[in-house]
Amino acid sequence: MSKRSFQRKASGGKSKSMNPQAMLSQMQAMQQQMVEAQEALANEMVTVTAGGGAVSIVISGHQRVQSITINPEVVDPEDVEMLQDMLVAAVNAAIEQSQALSAERMEGITGGMGGGLDDLLGGLGGL
Repeated sequence: MSKRSFQRKASGGKSKSMNPQAMLSQMQAMQQQMVEAQEALANEMVTVTAGGGAVSIVISGHQRVQSITINPEVVDPEDVEMLQDMLVAAVNAAIEQSQALSAERMEGITGGMGGGLDDLLGGLGGL
C-alpha cells in the first residue's frame, strides 16, 4: 500500500482573497448602508387587509403598527370573536410582510459579502 501525502499543493499564483484593509473598508461601508436602510425602513409602510377588506392595518418597516381601520359594518356586538380573529390575522400578516420587507432591504446590502468574508477567514466558513 502506498502512502499519500495530505499536504496542500502550493498555488501557482496570488490568492484572490481581499487584503484585510480592503475587507475592513468594505465592512465599514456595509455597516453604514445597513444603518441607512434601517432608518429608511422606519418610513416605509406596509398595508394589509383581512376579512375581505373589513380590517386594514398599516405597519412600518420596523414592525410598529401605525393604524388599524375597521369597517363599521363588521362590528357586530353579537360576534366579537370574528372581529378579534380578523384583527389577529391582519396584525400577523402585517408583521410578516414588514419582516419580509426588512429582510429584502438587508439582503441587498449583505448579499455580496459571503465570498470576501470566507476569504478573510481563510476558508473556514466552508467547514
